Amino acid sequence: MNQDTRLKDAARPRDANAAIFDGMQPVTVMQVLPSLVAGGAERGAVDVAVALVKAGGKAIVVSSGGGMTAELERAGATHITMNVASKNPFVMRANGRRLARLATKHRVDIIHARSRAPAWSAIRAAELSGAAFMTTFHAAYKFKSEAKRRYNAVMARGERVIAISEFIAGHIRETYGIDEEKLTVIPRGVDVDRLKRGTVSSERTIKLMREWRAPEDLPLLLMPARLTRIKGHEVLIEALAIRDKRDLFCVIVGATDADAEYRRSLEKLIEAKGLGDRVRIAGTCSDMAAAYNAAALVVAPSIVPEGFGRVPVEAQAIGKPVIASALGGFKETIEDGVTGLLFPPGDAAMLAQAIDSVMALSWEDRERLAEHAAAVVRTRFTKDEMCRATMQVYADLARAHRVQAR
Repeated sequence: MNQDTRLKDAARPRDANAAIFDGMQPVTVMQVLPSLVAGGAERGAVDVAVALVKAGGKAIVVSSGGGMTAELERAGATHITMNVASKNPFVMRANGRRLARLATKHRVDIIHARSRAPAWSAIRAAELSGAAFMTTFHAAYKFKSEAKRRYNAVMARGERVIAISEFIAGHIRETYGIDEEKLTVIPRGVDVDRLKRGTVSSERTIKLMREWRAPEDLPLLLMPARLTRIKGHEVLIEALAIRDKRDLFCVIVGATDADAEYRRSLEKLIEAKGLGDRVRIAGTCSDMAAAYNAAALVVAPSIVPEGFGRVPVEAQAIGKPVIASALGGFKETIEDGVTGLLFPPGDAAMLAQAIDSVMALSWEDRERLAEHAAAVVRTRFTKDEMCRATMQVYADLARAHRVQAR
């Protein structure tokens, strides 16, 4: 290293998480998940990989690829394309051997699985390569048979297991009887700088409203969610029909190509309820900060428990009232009656009442809610805190594993 390089390194600000790894050789972590399309597990994987690189470690992500791959690679992480989403036992076994070879080649300390099928390959790879194996539990996986419970149980077999909420941690304890010292609760975090109040330009918001062909004279109700029945789109449509008021324009945002039949059924329901001029299915949105900024309120009416639920947290971060089902992680991220409202899952009439309550808020009440909601998110649910806590798990596990390997 020449003198110029040493001077540049000395002048570069030290990453806040670097101290976690003080006294250690750089840690290499290989995260394994089905794909890198938009989603909570995917967002978390990318954020953590970027944080590890900044802290001086080496980050490898194995997936079938997707739109987030470029972001990962721009940050200096490595993406390796592999069909780790397959549930075919022969493919999973072959993937285990391939992952083991990769782990050996890159001197991987930790293999971190974020989904069940990849976890079966990852745990075999860890056994073959000598790497540590850990998991992040993103959902309360359902099962109707003991065979399916055993399939799901691979996610509880990590030397460390991260639960993304207390709700998920409770599910893990009840279903798999995990040793408490292995379990760590690390809530998902959002980018509070990207979602800070007042930072989204009016030009971005206006551009988005025009793309949606949303009227300028009506408040916007926003529902961001994948087009799948469990997200509760039908509950929201029923609630809007019950209200039978023309004081709102609703935009449903989310990927629409995965289930074309479901989209058609929603469009038929919207027309049948006479809401064709008040509800629009807009598809994927590339500027969610502007979408939240445009909204007068945000609704998350899921009919099954969400492990965490990113939408209510993002909406609160930018200071928007949130209405969500009283289920799963939502009950941890929303202070009912303070930062938002919770309603009984699937109850369209109660959702209609909640919408009425939010619409009746004065400007002063909205401001108080916005300030408090944003402050709660900055305190409890930031990307930086999620990454810091995950780096600590990585450091502790790598240290323990290196001691055992001596």
